[in-house]
Amino acid sequence: MDFGITGKCAAVAAGSAGLGFGAAKALAAEGVRVAICGRDPERLQAAAAAITGEVITIEADVSSADGGVAFINAATKQLGRVDILVTNAGGPPRGTFATTEPDAYRLALEMNCLSMIEMCRAAIPAMRERQWGRVCAITSIGVKQPIGMLMASSVARAGLTSFLKITAREVAVDGVTVNSCQPGTHWTERAAKVAKSKEAAASKIPAGLTGDPNDFGAAVAFLCSQQAKFITGTGLLVDGGQATGLLD
Repeated sequence: MDFGITGKCAAVAAGSAGLGFGAAKALAAEGVRVAICGRDPERLQAAAAAITGEVITIEADVSSADGGVAFINAATKQLGRVDILVTNAGGPPRGTFATTEPDAYRLALEMNCLSMIEMCRAAIPAMRERQWGRVCAITSIGVKQPIGMLMASSVARAGLTSFLKITAREVAVDGVTVNSCQPGTHWTERAAKVAKSKEAAASKIPAGLTGDPNDFGAAVAFLCSQQAKFITGTGLLVDGGQATGLLD
């Protein structure tokens, strides 16, 4: 299927590895000009070399609100415009109610909520003027089913999800959609550091396998497609059946 976004310009935050890389690769395969960012210049160049299509690399740290804005400004300057925004960042340390200190919440809110909000605030106004735009936030299954060992992350991403829902309703009339992709366990470098093994991680998932970042990227690309113009304000679980809640 042709997603109808050839020639569009996308900014994919934290796109040098993991799920962000999967999203950048999928968008580039659809003929989108992609700007990716990361903190490691060597990893950025390696990611760009592994993506087929036009890719611009920007050295940026999006773990703060200022960093998020700086990335969007740099991407806009180098691409000429940003039609598609994929917000993404790393995750804060693990912790429970008993072990999560106030500073951990502040870090999580800055990285997984405020930075994403500021990226949207920097990119969406121009999308509204052009009467076309796509925003897809990479969040977590923890938005629908809070993860006890990821207290700060679950809290921050839930706040972002509320922002996305309200924003989606406000900008829909201008041809801009705002959605999120909510991953369950995908086999990424980060997952490999936490799980005992890929098999052990897969055993906890109803589908019997861990997620593939390339498949996840394809889901992001669809939400950014022309065909998805009537999908906004929603969160797409990409989790192999992990979430147990009735209302997804």
